[in-house]
Amino acid sequence: AVSFLSACQQSYFALQVGKTRLKCKIAPPAVTGSLEFERIFRAQQNCGELYPAFIITLWVAGWYFNQVYAACLGLAYIYARHKYFWGYAAAAEKRVTGFQLSMGSLALLSVLGALGIARNFLG
Repeated sequence: AVSFLSACQQSYFALQVGKTRLKCKIAPPAVTGSLEFERIFRAQQNCGELYPAFIITLWVAGWYFNQVYAACLGLAYIYARHKYFWGYAAAAEKRVTGFQLSMGSLALLSVLGALGIARNFLG
């Protein structure tokens, strides 16, 4: 369910890029010309860049460590990315809290995944 929710979030972010592109009259393939559009575009790109790492750590932490802990951290990550996206959309400096929360969630998922793998192989 968390993976599906995160995929929906990624789609929502992409739709926001298209919506803002139309609003600001930025014709594809251009990605510059309006600060509002550029912030939305960069926020979506940044979220997409971390998405593979998030999905892998979510699944590994859930499979090898604990599904409930992984799901809770996954939901925290989704919330943090929401905060990051809309913070960045408002002003670049407002993205920091969302970024820190999402990186913390991702780091914890990585630790749980590593601990789970170690526990699985060591015994």
